[in-house]
Amino acid sequence: MKRRGAPRRDKGPRINDDIRTSEMRLMHEDGTAYGVVSLDEARKLREETGLDLVEVSPNAKPPVVKLIDYGRYKYDQQKKANEQKKKQAKTLLKEIQFRPNIEQHDLDTKLKRAEKFLHQSDKVKMVMQFRGREMAHRDQGFEKFKGIIEMVEKLGAVVESPPKMMGNRIITILSPDKKAIKQILKDRKREEKLLAEEAAAGNPDGAESQESATE
Repeated sequence: MKRRGAPRRDKGPRINDDIRTSEMRLMHEDGTAYGVVSLDEARKLREETGLDLVEVSPNAKPPVVKLIDYGRYKYDQQKKANEQKKKQAKTLLKEIQFRPNIEQHDLDTKLKRAEKFLHQSDKVKMVMQFRGREMAHRDQGFEKFKGIIEMVEKLGAVVESPPKMMGNRIITILSPDKKAIKQILKDRKREEKLLAEEAAAGNPDGAESQESATE
């Protein structure tokens, strides 16, 4: 089989003629193990298979080298890296604003939004905005803000950036706590199941309907 030219090497493992170790542990990409072979033997197998010699474990004794299609290997590695970037890009920063005198029903709505964002793996930026005379009561507002953050933490969040005053706003950033969210959803599902069972056990409608049908 015709020997392929040595691929141009950029940052990455040593390949083909860049490998100069006198012996190595050689493996084929299909899992075949050749054992410990000399450099000449490895190069001969490279010519026979038309594949590339790629040093995958340079610090092993002897180094581990694989016969693989290096072009395809690089493509697969790049594909994995791109997929990882896409996963990271899915994490967004959602902002929720409110005033120091927010009413309870409005706060409940804001908390539900925060929970929704956190449970879809987004970060949440909480902002308390002061206007006019409200600035004179910043200390009270700060305490209220901390209380609200504690509520959000119970929904499955961890404080990434502690609350701080910036101009006329108090700001903090919270990240989703995946472990806590998983437990919250698990507990919620269990509670819903128990409520459904209790409702079924305490509801005589089904029995009454059955009696009516037999009369």
